[in-house]
Amino acid sequence: MFGTSGTYASVRTFKAEKAVSSDGGSVRWVVASDDFDLHREASAYVASLRSRDCSINTERVYAGRVALYLTYCAAHGLDWAAPGFAPLSRFLRWLVEEPLPRRGRRAPSAPRYRSKATANQILTTVAEFLRFGVPNGWVAPETAAMLSEEKYLSFLPPGYSVGEDGQYRVVDAKTIKFNVAVPGYEWLDDQQYERLVNATTRARDRFLVSLLGATGVRIGEALGLHREDMHLLSTSASLGCHVLGPHIHVRRRLNSNGALAKSRSPRWIPVDEGLVSLYAEYAYERERISEAAESDMVFVNLFRAPLGRPMRYPNAKDLFDRLAAKVGFAARPHMLRHTAATRWVRNDTPRDVVQNLLGHVSPSSMDPYVHATDTDKRAAVDRLAAKRRQEERA
Repeated sequence: MFGTSGTYASVRTFKAEKAVSSDGGSVRWVVASDDFDLHREASAYVASLRSRDCSINTERVYAGRVALYLTYCAAHGLDWAAPGFAPLSRFLRWLVEEPLPRRGRRAPSAPRYRSKATANQILTTVAEFLRFGVPNGWVAPETAAMLSEEKYLSFLPPGYSVGEDGQYRVVDAKTIKFNVAVPGYEWLDDQQYERLVNATTRARDRFLVSLLGATGVRIGEALGLHREDMHLLSTSASLGCHVLGPHIHVRRRLNSNGALAKSRSPRWIPVDEGLVSLYAEYAYERERISEAAESDMVFVNLFRAPLGRPMRYPNAKDLFDRLAAKVGFAARPHMLRHTAATRWVRNDTPRDVVQNLLGHVSPSSMDPYVHATDTDKRAAVDRLAAKRRQEERA
């Protein structure tokens, strides 16, 4: 079934399918039709993501986006390899006008729709898929060429380098997209962060939330930690590590749970005694589950089957959804990354140090993680008003 209205019930549909190898049990994603015929070109594109070291979660999302595009083409009689400018523009509009499928057995009180930002992301993946088809002979070069045009950057983003000869002032800009406002970055203030930590009832969950808030690691980096990455003694010389004090190592590696560090460069992040104590409490909780002893991963399932298996993204999302409902405000793993960065900057940590802690390559990548609170803005206005009053009295 395509959509919620039943309009395309008789049309061939495509979807992302999980493929598990028979030898090592590794998981991959492919695109297949409703009668389980593999879409060769789309599956080859998804497979190419692995050569770029994309995570299994990225494969799943991109496979779903391409499958949605192929289903739309089948429903509207379009050749997916030669869609044309106008049909792609209609596809973009359709993405925000078509109601999303219902979740679960209960019908929602009102239909749900994709945002314009989400529609842009889907079309970006489709454009990448079409460009991938050019060197393979599936897509004509002129089809890929219509997806972007050259744009001269009159105003440069913070930290953007135009090169010695200004050669990077001209970039490829999308020709088909919605103009959307830059979304605000969400984070937690100190009180909210404390409430979130206190809302946890298990040592593992308390350690995970505290780790994200104290180190600023991404959820994929946290779920990809191995026990050998936890150097929590005053010295780790016996492990061949010469970093002083307790710290953790973030390394990019393939993991059985699909977790992958986004940064290609390894880094270490210092931690305080409080986090070390929380890890000790979690280790004690974990020791009581015999199935967990075989796993070298830090975060494993302790409270529901399969016990001892490394935690996955859906496990973490479910945890944060429950905590958010408990505390009464939005709480997602990435918000704690913003929280950590903001607290570091406000405590006068040099920006290059914060950049290293976050694992960013470009200094400009750190800008979205720094937020002004209501107190910050009020203080700025009050300082200016006080200065003016002082000048008037003088």
